[in-house]
Amino acid sequence: MTQARTMLQRGILKLVHLLALVLCVSAGGDFDWTKNEKTSFYYGTFPTGFSWGVGSSAYQTEGAWNTDGKGMSIWDVFAHKRGKISLNETGDSSCEGYYKFKDDINLMKEMRLNHYRFSISWPRILPSGLRSEHVNEKGISYYNELINSLLDSKITPVVTLYHWDLPQVLQEKYGGWQNGSMVGYFNEFASLCFERFGNRVKHWITFNNPWSISVEGYETGEHAPGLKMRGTGAYKAAHHIIKAHAKVWHTYDMKWRSKQKGLIGISLTADWGEPVDVSNQRDIEAAERYIHFYLGWFATPLFHGDYPQVMKEYIGRKSGQQGLGASRLPVFSPQEKSYIQGTVDFLGLGHYTTRYVTQKNYPSGFGDSYFADRDLAELVDPKWPDPGSEWLYSVPWGFRRLLNFVKTQYGNPMIYVTENGVSEKMLCTDLCDDWRMQYFREYINEMLKAIKDGVNVKGYTAWSLLDSFEWDEGFSERFGLYFVDFRNKNKPRYPKASVQFYKRIISSNGFPNQREVESWKRKAVETCSSSNQLLAADPLIGHMEMVTEIVVPTVCTLCILLSAVFFMFLLRRHL
Repeated sequence: MTQARTMLQRGILKLVHLLALVLCVSAGGDFDWTKNEKTSFYYGTFPTGFSWGVGSSAYQTEGAWNTDGKGMSIWDVFAHKRGKISLNETGDSSCEGYYKFKDDINLMKEMRLNHYRFSISWPRILPSGLRSEHVNEKGISYYNELINSLLDSKITPVVTLYHWDLPQVLQEKYGGWQNGSMVGYFNEFASLCFERFGNRVKHWITFNNPWSISVEGYETGEHAPGLKMRGTGAYKAAHHIIKAHAKVWHTYDMKWRSKQKGLIGISLTADWGEPVDVSNQRDIEAAERYIHFYLGWFATPLFHGDYPQVMKEYIGRKSGQQGLGASRLPVFSPQEKSYIQGTVDFLGLGHYTTRYVTQKNYPSGFGDSYFADRDLAELVDPKWPDPGSEWLYSVPWGFRRLLNFVKTQYGNPMIYVTENGVSEKMLCTDLCDDWRMQYFREYINEMLKAIKDGVNVKGYTAWSLLDSFEWDEGFSERFGLYFVDFRNKNKPRYPKASVQFYKRIISSNGFPNQREVESWKRKAVETCSSSNQLLAADPLIGHMEMVTEIVVPTVCTLCILLSAVFFMFLLRRHL
């Protein structure tokens, strides 16, 4: 009787799960491409308990690249190769966050942040990448102190396990994410993190932006490890990353969840793709394909168990035209599909900009390429503001569109916005960053509209707390709310006007009314003028430090030498 009841319960659960899956899959067709509401600014507040934060990553901010037993990462090696990074800059010292994290937490406290997103450097705690070889306790101590200091300040740690800094040993020995053995090695690293930090960390992100890891690391070679395996490398790396994420989710679910009560998510970064002509079915299909090759490449397997059908069709067809016996897109076995599906407690979503998309056919003779596989062209509106990075145009309405697409395509999952912000690329420094305040105002407001649409957004992470090492662009692009003077060995931080502006959004939990919101920008600009004065004085301070550190010791040395000569002269006369 008991066995029959159990079998009946399991049958009902399977039926419920099947119905949910059918609803989720069919929901993908609910997105209306022809309806793009570019509505006026909405005054209102976010739900109670909405979490506000800022983000960073280990290689971009920590520095201390070879300190206290840390091993080499692929970014340490890549950045040290001449010609790979703008002006041949490196993240060797970067913001010196390894030494200044307590100062940075004080900045967060002043902003009244709810959470701080940071990453753990895999080679800082496992120098060779392997737990069986050596655990670096000094690295463990650093992250323990960081986590404890955050909690003491009532700031929730949101921890990314992999923000691109693979141990170099694993790249050299196994080929990095081209090798399926990374799935097991990453699981060992994650298990160590759960064991040492999981009693205090309740929000885990397995991978940050696997699209960039795959495409820029293994297709274009713009990022570490700098491989150009066109048409195959990105797909293979992504395949292993998806399986690695799923394995870590299952490990946590089986071993740690009941004790630690945490959540496991992934952070996927995606631009929005808008059809050039919403009345043209080919443009609509191209825009949808753009999203599936970007976001869906990773989200669809994790929510639905397999790659988007359009990816399988396009890559399979082009592989056949190129005379290949099988698709360049790897295949999940039935067991793997079942294992991967549903391994997301929350979806981390990074978003910066939008593109217009139209159909464009790439002939098979064009060659193997992820970009050619998509058969589309990306366009921008010349009227869109572009204050910094050449790829980053401010298109706020695209954010709402993307959030609603996720809602309809993936069954309205719990979303944490894990990256959103704008850079500047200026020869002279101005801490009164009007364009950043405008960007935050408009993008955060579009997120509020999406919540009104029913999208399940639980938190927002501004990128980034500090100016930092921006990968192949070095220090030439600045995303920070705080300006960092990289010329000064102490790496002082100076608040930009956007610090005060974002702080007011946080304290109001949104945009209460027009009069108050309009006053925020004015008050923020007033405060940044004093910061500009401090920054202007910094070169003089740096010059005085140089005098203190170089000139004064030199003069002292000369004085000692002259005294010795004078003493020898007196001694000779005496003799």
